[in-house]
Amino acid sequence: MDFNDVFVKVFGQNRKFALYAAGTTVALLGLGLAYKYMRQGKKLTRVGVVTQLLVHPMKSGKGVSVETAECLRMGLKYGELRDRHWLVITEDGHMVTGRQQPRLVLVSLSCEGGQLCLNGPQMEELRVPLHQPNNAVVDCRVFSIDVQGRDCGDDVSEWLTRYLESDKTVRLVHYETHLKSQRPSEKDPLYPKDEKVAYPDAAPIMLMTEASLRDLNTRLDSEVTVFQFRPSIVVSDCEAFTEDTWDHIQIGQVEMKRVVGCGRCLFTTVDPETGVISRKEPLNTLKTYRLTDPKQKTAPIMGQYYTVKKTGVLHVGEPVYKITY
Repeated sequence: MDFNDVFVKVFGQNRKFALYAAGTTVALLGLGLAYKYMRQGKKLTRVGVVTQLLVHPMKSGKGVSVETAECLRMGLKYGELRDRHWLVITEDGHMVTGRQQPRLVLVSLSCEGGQLCLNGPQMEELRVPLHQPNNAVVDCRVFSIDVQGRDCGDDVSEWLTRYLESDKTVRLVHYETHLKSQRPSEKDPLYPKDEKVAYPDAAPIMLMTEASLRDLNTRLDSEVTVFQFRPSIVVSDCEAFTEDTWDHIQIGQVEMKRVVGCGRCLFTTVDPETGVISRKEPLNTLKTYRLTDPKQKTAPIMGQYYTVKKTGVLHVGEPVYKITY
């Protein structure tokens, strides 16, 4: 029996298997070609360079400028510090921010040797254990969304209440990964339904550019700094407000997708150096020329919100690329 006879016999006996194998081969070849096409179709255009990375561990607290940070799905991480993973609340669980208590912007939260450290003007440093698993889990709210946090204890509560000179007791809670998080899609359907954040207003990442800030400062009597806007990533070497068009970007191995412009509120009028709120600038000036998002009729846009599609490590000095296909 020659080769052809053997092939015909085997094929006849194993027709289904042969057809299945052939179909699988074709599918794999198709996937390979599609992947190759996508690789060839992906275009990276350099649009800027990272000049600052800022982690804000406590919502409305002082930002920490770092040279490198992990960029995770829920925001930036630097050591034990994770962006907006601590929240000041009233005893009934409502958030307290710089809108109500402007001097919160002067409070720094850090972690050292397994301890949580709090510092503020005219206050002694407070150190408590970073992890207190026996403390209560508290139900709380960020705007209209229910979240949870682990209470940081009575010593922290007393320190913050005294610092803020509040007639009502405030407490500090810490988000842990197994607790109930925010779902930004509950407020805005533009966010993916699986997106989660701890205590930010909306997205895990807010990016803005130095050029946009310079443009704003040319219109103000007194200049403001980037710290007034509390971004995660600051980019230079680009035109003002060009970030409005960066729908899909890559920095190192990190990939992010733009969701919506960051609508600005009264919090931008809090001076990050003094903790004094003016309730006027730079918000009033921004309203004269940055009401650019139809959804944000009264909130001017300064910076853009991003979700993280591919995690990695970010470094100051890395180029920023716009991705197109």
